[in-house]
Amino acid sequence: MTSSTPTIDQTAVAPSHMRAPVPVQTRSERFTSTEVSDFPAVTGREVMWKYTPVAQLGDLLTGELDGSPYPLDVVEAPGVTTSWIGRDDARIGTAGRPEDRVSANAWTHFEQALLVAFAGTEDTEATITRSALGGNARAAHTVVEIAPGARGTLILQNSGAARLAENVEFLVGAGADVTVVTVQEWDDDALHVAAHLAKLEEGARLKHVAVTLGGAVVRLNPSAHLAGARSDAELLGAYFADAHQHLEQQVYVHHDGPETRSRVTYKGALQGKGARTVWIGDVLIGPKAVGTDTYEQNRNLVLTDGARADSVPNLEIETGDIVGAGHASATGRFDDEQLFYLQSRGITEEEARRLVVRGFLFEIVQQIGSPALQERLQTAIEAELASSVVAAA
Repeated sequence: MTSSTPTIDQTAVAPSHMRAPVPVQTRSERFTSTEVSDFPAVTGREVMWKYTPVAQLGDLLTGELDGSPYPLDVVEAPGVTTSWIGRDDARIGTAGRPEDRVSANAWTHFEQALLVAFAGTEDTEATITRSALGGNARAAHTVVEIAPGARGTLILQNSGAARLAENVEFLVGAGADVTVVTVQEWDDDALHVAAHLAKLEEGARLKHVAVTLGGAVVRLNPSAHLAGARSDAELLGAYFADAHQHLEQQVYVHHDGPETRSRVTYKGALQGKGARTVWIGDVLIGPKAVGTDTYEQNRNLVLTDGARADSVPNLEIETGDIVGAGHASATGRFDDEQLFYLQSRGITEEEARRLVVRGFLFEIVQQIGSPALQERLQTAIEAELASSVVAAA
């Protein structure tokens, strides 16, 4: 199963001494392929890799991956089923294809895909937990199929040891309304590189929430293709990076159908020497996407010296008939006025700092819609805030 975007033959358009690579003008023009051998070796200088510590990714970039089915715990709900399907299933590849070498390596090596099917019209909540992947380099593929008109919430819970490369496809049928929450609470030395690919049909709505708290290197790239008219995507993220931890998100929203809407909001906190976060937000409004309404933003709160946050919003518009489009990015330290106000009310400086960070990140967590999960994530964030680094900041 291979597909690739054709490239331009430079020999036909320029003398040999003037030949140079043709720059990719839009995100949608990036080279894609399901075969890892079609991608050149990664140097770390490439646009999509220049912020990533590629030296740490090892086998995920170049090695053989264990693509066999893996252990998982499933809490199903009415109208939700799970099963394993073969590589030849027609649904695989419907939402998108790899545009980087790790994603292609995962695609090349997976043996079976996990199928999660939503068919119920009542709000349901299903949870899939992976906590026993082990330390071997693995490939995984998941297809989440949401039937037309279906509703529900899917929680993808990740913890324990891992060296995982994976692709997750979301096929959101016409008029469906689904929330997907992916939680990364990996061990401190875990490696996780994932591409989440969503395709929305007419009138479909997807809320995608990514919460990342654990792992040595976690790179999660969500993309949403708003193919159908009046489809709606809300992409939210919350992350907390500790010392020597690299958390990265490269978000892509492609407005293709008319009268589509998207909102992207990612918020992160960083503490400790070597803590690093990366957020790249690409929004493309295609020529057919008249009436588009889109806005993306990223906010980062740097809690201590030695931490670094990179934030790169990008917006491309190929039609002039839109409702609105914008982006924003900000990275900073504690607001002195907020801290002063809280301390003037008798709150200690340490507790004031925790309150500010808590409110900063809980804005995302409280939009999940699952009370039990929200409470558990709030507890996990509280544990991060109780560290001596934040207390001494």
